[in-house]
Amino acid sequence: MTRHLVRELCKLHNVSEPPSLQSLDQHLPDEGHDDDMASADEDEIEGAHGEDGEDHEDDDCLDHYDMMEEPRSEKETEDTDMDESYYAMMTKLQANQRRDYQKGTTTGSVQATDRLMKEVKDIYKSQNLKSKMYSVELVNDCLYDWNIRIYKVDEESPLQKDLRDLQKKGGQDHILLNMTFKETFPFEPPFVRVVFPVLNGGYVLLGGAICMELLTKQGWSSAYTIEAVILQIAATLVKGKARIQFGAAKRQYSLAKAQQSFRSLVQIHEKNGWFTPPKEDG
Repeated sequence: MTRHLVRELCKLHNVSEPPSLQSLDQHLPDEGHDDDMASADEDEIEGAHGEDGEDHEDDDCLDHYDMMEEPRSEKETEDTDMDESYYAMMTKLQANQRRDYQKGTTTGSVQATDRLMKEVKDIYKSQNLKSKMYSVELVNDCLYDWNIRIYKVDEESPLQKDLRDLQKKGGQDHILLNMTFKETFPFEPPFVRVVFPVLNGGYVLLGGAICMELLTKQGWSSAYTIEAVILQIAATLVKGKARIQFGAAKRQYSLAKAQQSFRSLVQIHEKNGWFTPPKEDG
């Protein structure tokens, strides 16, 4: 049995059989107790590894077999950083992707989908998410359409005070962003707009589009993570002294208006360039 196991393992990993393996072909004595037979098997296996304890070719096949189990352990360790609800969502997303690939009904591109899956997984393990600085919801479980809720900005900022007042008045305690991705992601930026509440200042344009070079093709880099973008938007709102317009009509913001104002913004800056503030201003 031992000879067969070692031989099959060596065949599996394409390494030559150890010379000492032939000794296992010798007929074992019929007499003796089970303990003696087990001891003989152990001695023969040790002989196959070499008495001096040095590595041999058969060691390689066994070591490689052990290494095949390591990625599974690493993944299990990785997943402990993710809350159960987020882990369940990741599992659901992966199942949906397999189903769509089989049916030929995939959305976007393989490259964009793979990158977005990684972004979602990283965000679900983020300490900023766990501390409820922000949250992420995939609209209809679609990787290409995200709702992002920002709960915390600079604690000392007027905007954070407005958020506290907003919660007291209407029960809302966040700024809702919508972020959509194209199949060209990550080589092109997502389109981001404010959905609620209506803001004054903070580089927020008509319709809820956001004036940030980072969100244009000119200023975008495929190295940017989505969490970094979310945090940068939160910082930009504070830096631009955004304030909530209490009582403003929600219909002021819409996808069509945001897209139109963003296109105008891009055209203006492509012609005139982007203003770069002094270094002391950040």
